[in-house]
Amino acid sequence: MATPEQTTRTAKVGLIGLAVMGENLAMNIERNGYPIAVFNRDPRKVEHFVAEAEGKQVIGAKSFEEFVRSVERPRKIILLVKAGDPVDWTINQLKPFLEPDDIIIDGGNSYFLDTARREKELKEHGFFFIGSGVSGGEKGALWGPSLMPGGAREAYEQIRPIWEAIAAKVDDGPCVTYIGPDGAGHFVKMIHNGIEYGDMQLIAETYDLMRRLLGLEAEEMADIFDEWNRGDLESYLIEITAQILRVKDEETGRPLVDVVLDKAGQKGTGQWTSKVALDLGVVIPTINASVDARTMSSRKEERVEASKQIKGAVAAGEVGDKREMVEAIHDALYASKICSYTQGMNLIRAGSANWNWDINLGEVARIWKGGCIIRAQFLDKIKQAYQRRADLPNLLLDSEFKAWVDNAQPNWRRVVANALQAGVPAPAMSASLGYFDMFRTADLPLNLTQAQRDFFGSHTYERADKPELGFVHTEWEEMLEKQKSGV
Repeated sequence: MATPEQTTRTAKVGLIGLAVMGENLAMNIERNGYPIAVFNRDPRKVEHFVAEAEGKQVIGAKSFEEFVRSVERPRKIILLVKAGDPVDWTINQLKPFLEPDDIIIDGGNSYFLDTARREKELKEHGFFFIGSGVSGGEKGALWGPSLMPGGAREAYEQIRPIWEAIAAKVDDGPCVTYIGPDGAGHFVKMIHNGIEYGDMQLIAETYDLMRRLLGLEAEEMADIFDEWNRGDLESYLIEITAQILRVKDEETGRPLVDVVLDKAGQKGTGQWTSKVALDLGVVIPTINASVDARTMSSRKEERVEASKQIKGAVAAGEVGDKREMVEAIHDALYASKICSYTQGMNLIRAGSANWNWDINLGEVARIWKGGCIIRAQFLDKIKQAYQRRADLPNLLLDSEFKAWVDNAQPNWRRVVANALQAGVPAPAMSASLGYFDMFRTADLPLNLTQAQRDFFGSHTYERADKPELGFVHTEWEEMLEKQKSGV
């Protein structure tokens, strides 16, 4: 714990919450030249952390008051506590000791509307509040995460030197930018996580197609993912997939991935993304399918029983040459990934418009190039697309992406068709193709849907041939009777 000598020193930054992410972020901040004060509800964690950090510029505090007093004004205090009530509780413990213009920074995965509420409430007391997405996992927190801060611009400018120092670095700068007012930062982090769900599900389906359709072993698939990681699919998730597939279980000698139970967890950010998309009227079927897949995976016992009672495909279609099919799967994965990111970026655009945040989509893509879980070469192409046209309504309309997807279509359709024929579930890949086909179709069959709505509920419709009429209603049954009687 803090010694009398330590308590006379002041830190440039304070941090509350010493789980692994908190510890690693604290070490990152200290390593970059900013003395840091730390606090945790469990004093043993503080004692342990300070002991491990001996010789470093770390101050441990025993109480909220001591912690606040040890940070120089205007204070910059980072919270890395569980989202929800614990954030509000911690803020309430801090408030009696804060002074005007102090800044609280929530670095957890808080819901963006909670962040907006907290920012407004604290502003009334003269305090600043920043909701900052932090992506990159434990290693990112220690060596350089992608940071997505939102709140008052003047507050961000005060923490900017620190955030730029600790963020991951790529060819065009640190992976941090001011996202926008109030909850904008946590909103973008939420969508980042939704895109992450999509990426992971698409990779899982790719793995499943290679093992079920092609009968490939884990080592063979690892070689393929390694090769892909040297091309246009280069990304952190592809890289670790290859590594995972090479690890052997010490007990059985089998690939360790084969003995991992197929029940994937989730912490809620994917579900939040789906809900917000529904609220804003943005179509994100790939991300929704990924959330559904995790939910279905949790029903292991039901699936096992169903597998005994329900038969799948009678016979799978011919996949042909394996190397050609692997190339087709590559193209299907990349095209599906384009659609998934398109959906996420469209949702950020809609949120920005709805809450007047003025988010720069090109900058969002840029700061995701390093540090975060979805970091990938592909993101530089997204950044360039928005540089070519800042108001680009859909990535599929960008010249480069449009050309690539056009060329990938035959392989993409072949893979999805083979999966459907063989009964191999590929919900996210199928959803991406469905999204693409709906987006490129000028005349959808929803004319019938609207006619049905008007038939049973008098919901009206617009005539495609006479838009000047506006909304009209037809008495369908009455008209049908007239036509039958020849009137």
